Amino acid sequence: MEFGLKGKTVIVTGGGSNIGRAIFLAFMKEGCNTVNAEIDEAQAKKVLDEAKSLPGKGLFVKTDVTDWNSVQNTVKTVIEKTGQVDVLVNNVGWVYDRLFVEKPREEWEKEIKLNYWSFVNCTRGVLDHFIARKGGAVVSVASDAGRIGEFREAVYGGCKGAVISTTKAIAREVGRYNIRLNTVCPGATIPKKEEVGKDSMWQEAFKFFTPEMAEKATHAYPLRRLGTAPELANAVVFLASDAASFITGQTLSVSGGYSMM
Repeated sequence: MEFGLKGKTVIVTGGGSNIGRAIFLAFMKEGCNTVNAEIDEAQAKKVLDEAKSLPGKGLFVKTDVTDWNSVQNTVKTVIEKTGQVDVLVNNVGWVYDRLFVEKPREEWEKEIKLNYWSFVNCTRGVLDHFIARKGGAVVSVASDAGRIGEFREAVYGGCKGAVISTTKAIAREVGRYNIRLNTVCPGATIPKKEEVGKDSMWQEAFKFFTPEMAEKATHAYPLRRLGTAPELANAVVFLASDAASFITGQTLSVSGGYSMM
């Protein structure tokens, strides 16, 4: 299948660790100008080095996706360096599993900033450019937690549900400009320790997701295994590509049948 992505410019937020890293590498394999909009400079440069042999051109722009000025600066910088933006991938996310009544307020606020405000900021950041160009694609990483309401992930799931709903609303508003917005929903996707940076939520999550817990978790999945970051990245590439030119406002679970939505 021809994806038609070669030479296009793609911004991937949080492209340094786990799913974001896999998405960044997947677009590099497609020959894209791939921008790692990441706050962890060391991890972003590590992934850039890893991608040197791939056909795409990699670029790092330090970005705080929770800060509107930082996001605007990133979009401006990318346009100056590459001429345009064709695809935005909203990948940044964060959660700390804890019962709702046991969560301190600062965790709620961090989850809202990193899971919802980041999506709002970055999507709004590219839309004027997309409208002027009469084209563009936004693919956002949501979660099955936003579709079913996940135990110990109440606020996180609420944010991801909001990403899904807002994606549909914006898709209706800007479809006339040939702009498409879709979401993908992973299940639990456990990285290797060397695949995450110091700021990744997995630095804490590794304490919970021991090999024994990971094995136990597989029984909740009809395919009886957990997904991998490259499997999720493949779906993101497809939805961003010309192969999905008539798909917008949709939510695709890439989670081994976990939610069966």
